[in-house]
Amino acid sequence: MIRRALRLALLAVVGVPVVLVAGAFLYLRQSLPQLEGELALPGLGARVEVLRDKEGIPHVFAAHERDAHFALGFLHAQDRLWQMELQRRVASGRLSEVLGERTFDTDRLMRTLGIARVAERIADKLDPATIASLEAYASGVNAFLESEPVLPVEFLAMRVKPEPWRVEDSLGWMLVMAWDLSGNWRNELARLRLAAKLSPEQLAQFLAPYPGEAATPLPDFRALYPPVEDAARRLLAASPDPGEAHGSNNWVLAGSRTASGKPLLANDPHLGLQAPAIWYFAHVESPQGRVVGATLPGLPYVVLGRNASLAWSMTTTLGDTQDLFVERLSPKLDGHYDTPQGPRAFVTREEKVMVGKHARSFIVRETRHGPVISDAVASAAGAAPKGYVLALAWAGLDEGNATARAGLEMNRAINAPDFVLSVRDFHAPQQTLVYADKDGRVGFIAPARLPIRRADNDAMGRVPVPGWEAKYDWQGFAPFEQMPRAVDPPSGALVTANHRIVPPDFKPFMTTDWMPPYRANRIEALLAGQAKHDVASMRRIQGDVESSLAMAMRPAFAAAAPETEGGKRAAALAKGWDGVMRADSPAPLVFAAWYRELTRLVYSDELGELFPDFWDQRAAFMIAAMTGPASAWCDDVTTAGTETCPQLAARAMDLAAADLAKRYGSESGWRWGEAHVAASDHRPFGAVPRVARWFNVPVATPGDTYSVNVGHTHIKDEARPFANRHAASLRAIYDLEDLDRSLFMHSTGQSGNRLSPWYGNFAERWAAVDYFTIPTAKEAIAEPRRLVLAPGPRAP
Repeated sequence: MIRRALRLALLAVVGVPVVLVAGAFLYLRQSLPQLEGELALPGLGARVEVLRDKEGIPHVFAAHERDAHFALGFLHAQDRLWQMELQRRVASGRLSEVLGERTFDTDRLMRTLGIARVAERIADKLDPATIASLEAYASGVNAFLESEPVLPVEFLAMRVKPEPWRVEDSLGWMLVMAWDLSGNWRNELARLRLAAKLSPEQLAQFLAPYPGEAATPLPDFRALYPPVEDAARRLLAASPDPGEAHGSNNWVLAGSRTASGKPLLANDPHLGLQAPAIWYFAHVESPQGRVVGATLPGLPYVVLGRNASLAWSMTTTLGDTQDLFVERLSPKLDGHYDTPQGPRAFVTREEKVMVGKHARSFIVRETRHGPVISDAVASAAGAAPKGYVLALAWAGLDEGNATARAGLEMNRAINAPDFVLSVRDFHAPQQTLVYADKDGRVGFIAPARLPIRRADNDAMGRVPVPGWEAKYDWQGFAPFEQMPRAVDPPSGALVTANHRIVPPDFKPFMTTDWMPPYRANRIEALLAGQAKHDVASMRRIQGDVESSLAMAMRPAFAAAAPETEGGKRAAALAKGWDGVMRADSPAPLVFAAWYRELTRLVYSDELGELFPDFWDQRAAFMIAAMTGPASAWCDDVTTAGTETCPQLAARAMDLAAADLAKRYGSESGWRWGEAHVAASDHRPFGAVPRVARWFNVPVATPGDTYSVNVGHTHIKDEARPFANRHAASLRAIYDLEDLDRSLFMHSTGQSGNRLSPWYGNFAERWAAVDYFTIPTAKEAIAEPRRLVLAPGPRAP
């Protein structure tokens, strides 16, 4: 009865009697985790001590590594159970059971990719030791569930009863993370669609090559693409490209570049913001080792962090581990497609997705390259592209994917060479791992299952290719020994920020989809500006909010000559601006609004009906358009006259002023931080107007897409075009002189329970680029709350 009352309280807050709200609150208080005392849990081998510090960070002291993994599973379930439930439903394609029609496309895509099925096959192939760790973690999660706790509010409101956690749930979420960070297939679809609208020269300018490099001609498959263009459009709509939000920073300095004489390592991975944050800090100790850092709820190890002797970090490499194949249906054999050896039958299976209480079935087809993803977005009538389908090859779907083993081995590494060996099985996604050890060694390695493509493959992962031509087939995977790496560089510094990390002639082929080096260049300049660095200077670099885009566009911005009075006042607010995206300043907001309008004026006419789908910041292209090489784009092709870039800059200022006045009122109230609010939204209550403000964790932030302290905006979002959507999901600075002095912060708080004081307590400090330490000595743990997990009997 109280559960029904609780749902009513959540979904119809206005007018609910105070007594009902009070009763619901008192009931839900019981969903907060037990922090002190002793709990008897079946499955533990020995007693485990858990000390939660004043930030809600657990410090786990176990007698064996297996019990440490068990305890971490239990703690994740205590603090992040709803997040874990949503994550495994994403992986298994079961969101629509609770969220209904709006998530059916996501479920259909996950089922088509076969994430849950691949997770099962990976589990069958993994070694016993890795499976034992995953099973111990699952046992910890299930020990919490078996205690029949009062569940967090989301479970009650959505009428969800969590099922037991499985090894495959952990592996499935690991694959979803890899999918999110392996986006080359979207770039291929983008080129497919744009090739029908733009000339080859225009396409090479709009999707600009890496700065300083010439565009390589694409094979001309335009005659092949029309049958699959609609499927490409639907796929991109169902799984939007995060564009330049794909990114992270990390850098390491050898002792020769630091005041202490020991290495310093910094990392800030950029991911979509959410509440709770994707990361969960933990300190875990057992006789097998000590590890501290950021875990992912659902996995039994520290993903980013340090142990007693070394520290490691990651950025997305953007290696091309995916290819799309246009498969031609065999005209003479139904259910077959063409291959170099002749027709071959599709492998098919039926999938059934529950949408609420109603089952919806569909057929999934697979080719020799992989799943037919164009089927994932077939229309309601079941129509597929006539004569052709799109199939995806992705290295992450290989059943030999042993990334889970690599994650565990990273935690156990004892020095830098051992760390490199530990990531041999880090198969997907490709990450650039920068590391340092207490002996002073520094380096990076970027492991992955990287496809080998033939020398006569003229597409090289840039566009979908004919699946019946053998020259586009993969030739296996490059060996680990050929992965990019560096050790103890003479400069004493290594910087990676999703930019090119290998020479253009590097073999094996990596990708053409590197990010422009704006952030990397800025970090390198700041490092070069000081002979010896310390933790304080690393903090300043992580907090740097000078925008590389603003610096490049500043001449055009400053020269804009608006005609309206509003435009003139807006320009005056930004006069003399230095390109720094400060939260308390109006100038960055004027620039962001001006730039948004300028992008629309520069390329909406050429793209026509494609513009809404491809509207993004596109710094490299826009800089080229406004500074000369691509200035022809400033002419509006829909008019008889010839428009110039200065004319568009002036018009953009007038339009920006009008838009800002409509959104924020008079100029006196314009501040970048108030518009650039971090959108750490809850899933799903962040989208429910009456309760969103109780669950979301908004905070004003500085920076933009092109500053070191990233704050990426979605300019096509008319409702919130300046909101900070992707940012530093966590920040860490590792001091190899004394690893206990290492600094950490993530974007919300440790708890996923809205009633916890640890739900959003990090947010303001995160926005201010503040940090805390996670000490490992018991006597150094601040305000500890002690909970003992003890072995207990299993229920009869």
